[in-house]
Amino acid sequence: MTGPRVALTFDAEHSDRPANLGLTATLLATLKRKGVRATFFVQGRWAEAFPEVARAIAAGGHLVGNHSHYHVRMPLLTDAGLTEDIEEARRVIVAVTGVDPRPWFRCPFGAGATDARVQAAVVTAGYRHVGWHVAGDDWEPSRSPEVIAADVVGGVLAHGDGAVVLLHTWPTATLAALDSIVTRLTEAGHEFCRVDELPDAPAGVPE
Repeated sequence: MTGPRVALTFDAEHSDRPANLGLTATLLATLKRKGVRATFFVQGRWAEAFPEVARAIAAGGHLVGNHSHYHVRMPLLTDAGLTEDIEEARRVIVAVTGVDPRPWFRCPFGAGATDARVQAAVVTAGYRHVGWHVAGDDWEPSRSPEVIAADVVGGVLAHGDGAVVLLHTWPTATLAALDSIVTRLTEAGHEFCRVDELPDAPAGVPE
């Protein structure tokens, strides 16, 4: 790679509002058309519910990480609960996709990214936590595709090489913004990569 690198990451999870599963398939088609390999942090229960889509993520050459099983705020779990949740997600993801998500893990909501107890459980289970530098805040229903794209592109350009972007698979606005994000960053000289191609991917999340 010669230009600044940027890693698009998508949390694949049950959404907190009605969402069309077909959006994820269309998002994958857009990434394929644009020649972009991304990173997907997959919730175990989501992969269990939508195995064909989860398999398509792995088959598309994208990196698969663990996004927990129940998508709860991990500091709320007991030590035993942390171990069980992380492992159950891994078991389901492997069974559905044939891919082991280790060592890539992302806490739901980023909650627990700086919690020593949570991170001890993550490390013991064989993972490292992956945070982000730039968030599209695409979970907010009021945010338009234009605003999401502008914030992502502006954040990546401001950060420079190695920017990790947080997006989600289920918002309609994310799909509408994706083509513009990829086109504008490509025109700015950026090259897209997976998180495993960024040895300095952030462990924490912006405050």
